[in-house]
Amino acid sequence: MTSNGMKNYNPKKIELKWQKKWEEDKIYKTSDDPTLPKQYILDMFPYPSGEGLHVGHPRGYIATDIYSRMKRMQGFNVLHPMGWDAFGLPAENFAIANKIHPREAVDKNITMFKKQLSIMGMDYDWSREINTTDPAFYKWTQWIFLQMYKKGLAYESYEPINWCSNCQTGLANEDVETDGTCERCGTVVEKKPIRQWVLKITDYADRLLADLDKLPKWPDGVKDAQRNWIGRRQGAEIEFKLTSGGQPIEYTIKVFTTRADTLFGVTFLVLAPEHELSQFVLPYQREVEKYIEDTQKKFELERVTKNKERTGVELKGLMAVNPVNGKEIPIWIADYVLPHYGTGAVMAVPRHNKNDYEFAKEKNQKMIWVITDAEFSDTTNSIPNECYEGTEGFLINSDEFNSFSLDKAREKITKKYGKITTSYRIKDWVFSRQRYWGEPIPIIHCDKCSVVPVPESDLPVLLPEVKNYEPTGTGESPLANIIDWVNVPCPTCGGKAKRETNTMPQWAGSSWYYLAYIMRGISNLEFSISKYKDVLKHWMPVDVYVGGDHATRHLIYARFWHKFLFDIGVVSSEEPFPRLEFLGFILAEDGRKMSKRWKNIINPDDMVDRFGADSFRLYEMFIGPFEYTAPWNTNGLVGTTRFLEKVWKVASRINTEENSHELVTNNSLEILLHKTIKKVSEDIESFKFNTAISTMMIYVNEIESTFTKGSDVTKDDFKKFLQLLAPFAPHICEELRFLLGEKKSIHLSSWPKWDESKIKDDKIKIILQVNGKMRGNMNVSANATEDDIKEQAMQNEIVMKWVLGKEPQKVIYVKNRLVNIVVG
Repeated sequence: MTSNGMKNYNPKKIELKWQKKWEEDKIYKTSDDPTLPKQYILDMFPYPSGEGLHVGHPRGYIATDIYSRMKRMQGFNVLHPMGWDAFGLPAENFAIANKIHPREAVDKNITMFKKQLSIMGMDYDWSREINTTDPAFYKWTQWIFLQMYKKGLAYESYEPINWCSNCQTGLANEDVETDGTCERCGTVVEKKPIRQWVLKITDYADRLLADLDKLPKWPDGVKDAQRNWIGRRQGAEIEFKLTSGGQPIEYTIKVFTTRADTLFGVTFLVLAPEHELSQFVLPYQREVEKYIEDTQKKFELERVTKNKERTGVELKGLMAVNPVNGKEIPIWIADYVLPHYGTGAVMAVPRHNKNDYEFAKEKNQKMIWVITDAEFSDTTNSIPNECYEGTEGFLINSDEFNSFSLDKAREKITKKYGKITTSYRIKDWVFSRQRYWGEPIPIIHCDKCSVVPVPESDLPVLLPEVKNYEPTGTGESPLANIIDWVNVPCPTCGGKAKRETNTMPQWAGSSWYYLAYIMRGISNLEFSISKYKDVLKHWMPVDVYVGGDHATRHLIYARFWHKFLFDIGVVSSEEPFPRLEFLGFILAEDGRKMSKRWKNIINPDDMVDRFGADSFRLYEMFIGPFEYTAPWNTNGLVGTTRFLEKVWKVASRINTEENSHELVTNNSLEILLHKTIKKVSEDIESFKFNTAISTMMIYVNEIESTFTKGSDVTKDDFKKFLQLLAPFAPHICEELRFLLGEKKSIHLSSWPKWDESKIKDDKIKIILQVNGKMRGNMNVSANATEDDIKEQAMQNEIVMKWVLGKEPQKVIYVKNRLVNIVVG
C-alpha cells in the first residue's frame, strides 16, 4: 500500500460499510460460557424521550463502548447491552402533549434512539435488548413487588403525600426538588392525603448506609449524597404527655432529639402543620385550619429558609408536660418544622437552638439557660448573650444534673426520661402513581378478604389497552374507569373483587433491569427463578456502571431492591454496582444546559453527518476529563477529524510488502510505541480517555516526523497502534487494518502488550501554571519535545479544572521547568 494506492479518507463510506459487516457477523454477541473471564459493562439506560439524543447524552455510551472494546480484545467475555426505561411520567407526558398513545410514542422514540446509537458504531449486543414496557419484562417487576408484599415490605398507606397538581399524581420524596417543586414539570408540590402503596426502604436504611463503605470505587460525592439522603441520626425519643384544662388526656407527643442534655431548657413544643395532632384539632380551631392551608401553598425550601419571619399558631386549650419537671408548656404549629424531620415534632429549647430562639422572640415565649461554657460553680459561670448552640460545656438549671458535662448529661437524661433511638431522613418509598402508563400493581381488593396478592401463576397483570389515558386528577388512576378490567373474582374466596388501579413509578423497572440483560441471554425472560440462578451468579455483580445524575434516587432504589433479592436468594452479591463511573455533563456552546427551551441543542446526527462517527466519538472523549462538566465546541471536531486524516495519511506510507515486518524503525519510535501502549491501556482502565487520545496524537506526530527524517515504521508496529485507537475510532481502524492485509476484525484481535524493558527512561517534573499561578505538576519523558509537553499540559486534569474550557491565549514553556497556560 503506497500513497498512490489509497483513496482519500471517506468516513461516511467506510462507517456504513463496517457497521453493516459487524451486524452481519454478529461480532458483539455475548456468550454465556462460564469458563471465560467476564466483564459486565453497563450504561444507565435511557428513557426514550421524543426529542432524541443531543450531543451530551452519548458521552457515557461512548465511554462504555471504548472500555468494552478494550476488554474484549484483552480476552474477556464482554456483556455490554442496551435497553429502554420506557414506562412512567416522561413517556406519558410526551404522549399527551403530542396526542398519541404512549405505546406508539415509545415505539417511535426507541426506533429513533437505536438509529442514533447505531450510526455511532456502538458495540451493543442487541439480542439482549430490553424494554420495561414489555410484559415479559414487567411480569418480573410485579413478581418482585409480590415478594416484598409477602415479606411485609409493601403496604398501603393513607398519610398525606407529595401531590403534583400538574402531573396529577403522587410523588416520592426523591421526586421533589429541594425548592419543593416537581422534578418533572416544576410545579409546586402540595401535601395531599391519598391511598397509596409504599415500600419500606427504611428497613434497609442501615445496610444501605453501612455498605457504602464497601464501595471504594464509587465517587466520594455520590456516596456523600446517599449518606445525606439516608440521614441517619442517633438520639433520644422523649414522650410529652398532654393536658387540657389542667386534666391529663390520652395522648402523647413523641419527639426525636439529639440534644437530650437540653431537656430542662424546653419551654414549648412545635409541631409540623402536617402532624396528626393538628388534624385532630381542626374542627375546633379555624385559625389552625387556615394556617395549615397556607402552609400547603409553600414549598419546602421556603419553609426552612433562614432569616425569614417565623410564623406559627398556638394550639389553644392543649398543653404538653415537660417530663423532667412536670411543668405545662404550650404547643405551637409552625411551618419551619417539617413532617419528615424526626417525628414531625420539635422540643423547643430557645436558648440553645437558633430556630427556636427566633420563634420564641417573635411569639414572646419563655427562655431558659441550661448550658454554660464553663464548669458550674458560684464564681465561674459564663452565659452567652442570646443563644448558645455549642456541644461543649456543662449543665446549669438542670436539678440533679447540674455541672454534668454535656455528653454525660445526654446519656443520663436519656436513660431516665427517654430511650435511645435512631432517626432517618429517608422515608418509605411512595410507590403508587395515579397514572395510566406504568406497571399494574398485582393486588386485588376484596370486601371479604381485604388485600389479596395476584397469584404468581397469573402474572403478568397486563396493562389494558385504552383510548383515553389522561390522568383523572381525582386521586384515582384512569384504570379505575375500565370496568371489565377492574372487576375480577377474588383469588381467595371467588367473590366479587377489584384490581388495584394505581400503577408503579418509573423507578420500578430501573431498580432491577441490569439482571434482565443476563436473563435475556438464555431465554425470553421465561418465568423461572431456578433457571437463572447460575447465570446470574456468573455475571453479577456489574463490573463497571456508567452514568450521570441519579446519585440518590435510582442508585438507592436499585441497591435496595438488590439487597432484598439477595435476602431471598435470587442474587449472590449484596451490591449490584461495585464500580461506578460518574460522568460530567456537556453544556451547550452558550454555557447553559442543552434544552429545547433555550434552542441550543446540538444533534449528534448532524455532527456524524458532517465529521463522521469516529471523529465525533474522539471529540466526546477529548473534550475534557470524563467526570468534569465541559462546554461543547463544534469547532473542536475539526481537530479530531484532522487527527484521523493524519492517521490515514500515515497509513498510506506504510510498506505492505511481505517482508516489511523485518523493517526496523529508529529506537526512539519503538520505545514510544511501548510507552503509548502502556499509557493508553492504563488510561482506558481508569476512564482517562482525554489523556489516552493525547498520547496517541503524540505518537502519530512522531511517526510523521520520522518520515521527514527518512525513517519508517513497521507494518506490525503500526497495526499495534491501530489496535490502541480502535476502541475510540472503530471504523477507520477496521478499514486500515483490512487494507494492511488482515482479514479478522480488529475488534476480535488481541490487545497489544508493552515491553517493560523498553519504556524505562528518565522522567522530568514539569510545574503546571495557569495565569502564572502554580496549580500542580506532571512527569514527562526527558525525550519529549516542546510541542508534546505543551499538549500534555493542556490535557492535564489539574489544568483542565482551572482553565474551565476557555481557549488559551498563550502556552509558555520554560525548558525542563514549567508550562504556563495564559487564559482570559
